Amino acid sequence: MAIKSINPYNQQVLKEFDALSVANIHEKLSTAQTRFTAWQKTSFEERARLMEKAADVMESKKAHYASLMTQEMGKLSSEALAEVEKCAWCCRYYATHAADFLKDELIETDASKSYLHYEPLGVILAIMPWNFPFWQVIRFAAPTLMAGNVGVLKHASNVPQCALALEEIFIEAGFPEGVFQTLLMNTSDVEEVIKHPAVKAVTLTGSEGAGASVAALAGKYLKKTVLELGGSDPFIILEDVDVAHVAKMAVKGRMINAGQSCIAAKRFIVVKSVAEAFIEAFKEEMGKLQLGDPTQEATTLACMARKDLTDELLEQVQQSIDLGATTILGGKKAKEGEAFFEPTILTNLQQGMPAYDQELFGPVASVIVVEDAEEAIAVANASPYGLGGSIWSKNIEKAEALAHRVASGAVFINGIVKSDPRLPFGGVKLSGYGRELSYLGIREFVNIQTIWVG
Repeated sequence: MAIKSINPYNQQVLKEFDALSVANIHEKLSTAQTRFTAWQKTSFEERARLMEKAADVMESKKAHYASLMTQEMGKLSSEALAEVEKCAWCCRYYATHAADFLKDELIETDASKSYLHYEPLGVILAIMPWNFPFWQVIRFAAPTLMAGNVGVLKHASNVPQCALALEEIFIEAGFPEGVFQTLLMNTSDVEEVIKHPAVKAVTLTGSEGAGASVAALAGKYLKKTVLELGGSDPFIILEDVDVAHVAKMAVKGRMINAGQSCIAAKRFIVVKSVAEAFIEAFKEEMGKLQLGDPTQEATTLACMARKDLTDELLEQVQQSIDLGATTILGGKKAKEGEAFFEPTILTNLQQGMPAYDQELFGPVASVIVVEDAEEAIAVANASPYGLGGSIWSKNIEKAEALAHRVASGAVFINGIVKSDPRLPFGGVKLSGYGRELSYLGIREFVNIQTIWVG
């Protein structure tokens, strides 16, 4: 089956690629295994030198890479440029810190000497989504390669040019052939990769369904997994906030990447005493968004990544309306293009509605009014997801105490949830398990070896 690169803004087919055959896949995995034998013996200094060069390549060609993202999944040019810059930062971060993160760790026991020693595992498979075509990959690749592993990438089928560009970055930086490879392959052949003896672990960022399928396959072949899945992040607004400021931040938190982010704010849980003022200000700010060509500076809300995604979102919105939800703003596809969806706000939500229970992956905000902070926490934790969340209050001590009670991998106080190489990233419940980034992320795919000396 051909893999197509389609511009979602104008539906133009940009390029087509032939998917790898199973024989091709096995050949590339054999190359990866052979390369690992040598790569694992390289020094941290050598790996860091090459990783710094990868960052240089990205920075020197950031306009080109940003353009690829905009063409393939509709990302605003400004957001795409920022994504490339963040990827370069991540590469430099691990180039600087990997050796310290993986140095031997002494532990006092009854031995004359005992310590933890970290060794790479081998070939790591990354199955990555389209919404952040470069960042999702680099935040896996930088720590994985710096740890001495080699990586193979199965990227989303709608961003093949981005997938190939990522391999080219590492090649241009001087990494040996086979240290990082892109596999343009059919999803039906994923099991062929997971079961291959060279592959030691799998990391996936994607939907709950995809995570469950990959975890089942990895379990069948006894391969370790890290899963970063969906999210329905709560944005909790307490009674003492500056409503105008919070409304602006709410729009920013919801509409990043046209709302197509796992850690975008999705459920706006607002205390009743400020609900009316917040909803009014939120609607006003959302109404300022300008739909249009993602390459134009005037555009502040881009199209979604595929036409079918707008259909799925519309179905969730309409089902919620049919069950009693109120549309404050938007609620349907926009007219400017088949992949456009209007900025939308829904209220009067209850359990049983998609806008209350499910992840809405697009420019739709669910506003849930509660009596007080206690009910806000209860509503936040009623979700099956637990990736991120934020609390907005001038009372920092109270907000921190509440944050400890939110069942999620991260809680940001008076700030929008974001990923950062310095901080661990991941979720609980149906949002997955394991951690990316920080020193914890680089230790996910190493053998933590105990050494005991009598």
